[in-house]
Amino acid sequence: MKRFFLNLCYLIPLICAAQESEELALWYNKPASQWVEALPIGNGRLAGMVFGDPVNELIQLNEESVWAGSKINNNNKKSAEYLPIIQKAIFENRFDEAKDLANKYMVGTPPRIRSYQPLGDWRFHFPWEKESVGNYKRKLTLADAVHRTQYTVGENQITQQIYVSANHEVMMVEIESTAPISFETHISRERDVRVYEKANDYVYYTGQIHDKEDESQGPGGDHMSFATLLKVVFCDGSYETYAQDSLAGIRVKQSKKVVFALAGTTNYVQYLLDYNPDIFPLNTCKTIMERLDDHSSATIKKNHIAEHGQKFNRLEFSLGADAKAHIPTDERLKAFGNGSEDLSLPVLFYQYGRYLLMSSSRSPGVLPANLQGIWNKDYEAPWNADFHTNINLQMNYWPAESANLSETSLVLMLFFDRLSKEATKTAKEMYNANGWTLHHLTDPFGRTGVADGVWGLSPMNGPWMANSMYEYYAYNENVQVLEHVLYPILKGSVEWLLDFLVASPEGYLVTNPSHSPENTFKTIVNGKQVQSQLSYASTIDIQIILELFRNFEESARVLNKDQDLLNRVKEVSTKLPPIQVGKNGTIQEWIHDYEEVEPGHRHMSHLLGLYPGRSITPNEPVLFEAAKKTIETRLSAGGGHTGWSKAWIVNFYARLLDGEQAYQHLLGLIGKTCLPNLFSTHPPFQIDGNFGGTAGIAEMLLQSHLQEIHILPAIPKAWGSGKVKGIRARGDLTVNMIWQNHEIQELQIHSNKAKESSIHFKGQVHRVSLKKGWNTISKLFQKI
Repeated sequence: MKRFFLNLCYLIPLICAAQESEELALWYNKPASQWVEALPIGNGRLAGMVFGDPVNELIQLNEESVWAGSKINNNNKKSAEYLPIIQKAIFENRFDEAKDLANKYMVGTPPRIRSYQPLGDWRFHFPWEKESVGNYKRKLTLADAVHRTQYTVGENQITQQIYVSANHEVMMVEIESTAPISFETHISRERDVRVYEKANDYVYYTGQIHDKEDESQGPGGDHMSFATLLKVVFCDGSYETYAQDSLAGIRVKQSKKVVFALAGTTNYVQYLLDYNPDIFPLNTCKTIMERLDDHSSATIKKNHIAEHGQKFNRLEFSLGADAKAHIPTDERLKAFGNGSEDLSLPVLFYQYGRYLLMSSSRSPGVLPANLQGIWNKDYEAPWNADFHTNINLQMNYWPAESANLSETSLVLMLFFDRLSKEATKTAKEMYNANGWTLHHLTDPFGRTGVADGVWGLSPMNGPWMANSMYEYYAYNENVQVLEHVLYPILKGSVEWLLDFLVASPEGYLVTNPSHSPENTFKTIVNGKQVQSQLSYASTIDIQIILELFRNFEESARVLNKDQDLLNRVKEVSTKLPPIQVGKNGTIQEWIHDYEEVEPGHRHMSHLLGLYPGRSITPNEPVLFEAAKKTIETRLSAGGGHTGWSKAWIVNFYARLLDGEQAYQHLLGLIGKTCLPNLFSTHPPFQIDGNFGGTAGIAEMLLQSHLQEIHILPAIPKAWGSGKVKGIRARGDLTVNMIWQNHEIQELQIHSNKAKESSIHFKGQVHRVSLKKGWNTISKLFQKI
C-alpha cells in the first residue's frame, strides 16, 4: 500500500448542474388504473397515492399512525422458567421437543399483531367524459415532490398539482383551468367512521378503529381515533359543502382556480407507544388549519419546495444525459426489463429511493418507515405493513446515511429510544436478563415479545437493530446524539446479550435459542432425519455480536464510559465461536454443517458480515472467497427471486468488488421486480427492495466501512463515465467526484474537522491530510 501525504487545497465545493440540468421525474401518458400505477407523495406523517384520473380522480390517503390494535405486553410469562429446559433440548439435538416447548412457553400471548390501515380516500368527480380528454400527462418530479396532472378538455387547459407540506402538515391540491369549471370532491373511509360533518368552508369525518375480539391478536374494542378535515383555501368561483351518511364533500361551481388543504391525524402519542383518549384528532386538524390561515397558497407551496429541495438536492448523480427521459416511465421500465440499454433508469431508481425515504421517514413523522414505507391501501395489509426487524426495517435505512439523508435515521432512533425502554420487559420476563431486546417484528404499540410462531423466535434482532442505528454516528460523528440516544440503546443491547449468552458443549459462549431468519435445516438424529429452525449460535448471531461489540467499544471509547463493561465485552469476545466454512466451501449458516431444507432460500442471513457488516472482508480471504461461493450456490438453487433479496445481492456483490455482477442483479431488481410506479415487489409490494437497491448503488459508487474511502469500488463497464456530488462517507465526510473512462478526473472531499484519511482507488491507497471544509485532491491517482 502506498502511503504518503499530499498537498490539499481548500476550495469552494464543486458546482454541478443537477442531473445534467434534466428533470428527475416519473411520468405517464395515461392515468393509473390500479394502485401499483399510482404515484406516492408524503411528508413522513401524511401521505397519498395519486391516480391522476382526469374524470374520477383518487388520492388514497395514509397517516403513519392509523393502526388497528392496542398496547399489550405479549411476553410469554413462562419463558424465563422454561428457557434453560429449551436450551438443554437444543444442545442435545432434541429439536422437536425444543420446538414444542418454545411454541408453548416462548411464543407471545397473544402471538399476532393487527394491521396498519388507510386513513381514507379523497375523490374528485369532473363532468366530462374520458373520451373528451386530450394531451394527457401525469408526472411526479422528485426534486420538488409535486405531482402534476395536465390535460385538455376541448380548448380548456387543466392543471392539477398535489403535494404534502412538511412545514404546514397538510396535503395541498391546486386545480387551475383556462376556462371556469365545476366539479365535486369528497372524503370518505370504508370503516369505523362515526360522523361526517360540514361547516362553511370545510368538511370532515371522525372515527375510531373498532377491533374484533381475536385471541391471536389481542382484545377487541374501540381503539385508535382518527380524523380527516378538508378545507377550501382559495376559490375564485363559488362552492358549497355537504355531508352524507358515507362521505363529506364540496361542490365547486364556475371556478378557474381552486386550492384545497387536507389534514389527517390520530390520537397516537409516540412517547407513550399508545393512543391517548384525551386527545381529539379533529381538534388537532383544526389547529393545523388555523395555522394555515396565516399563509397564502403560494407561500405554502414555495415553503414546501424550498424545504424539500434543501434535503433532496444535497446529492446529485449522473451517468450522462438521459436519452430516454421522453419515454413514459412504464414503457421505459418494460423495455428495460426486456434488455433495452438505459443508463439513466438506475439513476432515477436511486433518486426515487431517496425520495421515498424522505417521504416516509422524517419530521413531522414519529414512526419509522414500515414494510410499505407509509403507503398502504388495505385494512389487513400484507404482513400488516409492520416493522419487520429480521431484515426489512434494517434494509429500509441502509441508504439513509450514504444518501445524505440523516434526518430519516433520527425518526428510527427516536422510536427505538422509546421502544428499547419498553423492551426491557421482554429481556427480564422472557430471558431473566438485563438490558433490552425484541424479536422479528414490532408495531407502534411497542410489541416486543415473540410474534407469529417459532419462526419469530429471533431474540438477536434487538442487537441487529442497534447495529443498524449506529451507522448514524459512524457517518456523522455526532457525539451528542451518540451519548443521549444511541449509546443507551447500544449499552442496553450489550447488557442483554451478555446475560443471554450461555456455554455450549464445545466450550463457546453462544446464543440459544438461535434462528437464522426464516430458514430451516435438516440433520440426522438417532438415525432419523429431523428438520428445525431452532439451533444455537447461528452464524448471523455471531456476526451481529462481532458488530455490536465493535460498535460498543468504539462508542465507550469516544464517551470514556463503562470501562468495566468494556472489559467484560473484550473477555467474552475471545469465547465466541468462529465464522466457519462448510464442507462445500460456503459460509456455514449454523453452528454445525447442516443441510438446508430450501437451498434457494430468499434470506441470506449468514452473509450479514459481508453486508452491511464488517466481519467478511478482503482482509479475511478465506471467508471472502467462501462468501462468493455462498451467493453462487444460493442463486443456482433459485435464490434472490424477491425484490428485497435481489437488492441484498446487489450489495453483496458490491462488497465483493464485483461491479459486473452487482450491475446484473441491479438490472434484474429494476427490470424484473419493479411495478409500473417503480415500487419494488416481494411480491406483493414491499418498499425494502427500493431502499436496498438504493443502498446497493451507493455501495457500487463508494465504500467506507474499512476505515478508508474506496472510490468507485464496484462500478460496471457500462458506467465508464459519470459524476456524483454529495455522497456521504463514514467519518463525517462528503464526497464529490467526476470520472471518465473509469478514471477519476476530479475528487473533492468535505470534512467538518482536520483529519487524516485513506483514499482507495483501483488498488492504490493513499494517506491524505484533510483540512476542515472542502478539499480538492490533484494528481492523486495515476494510471498504472
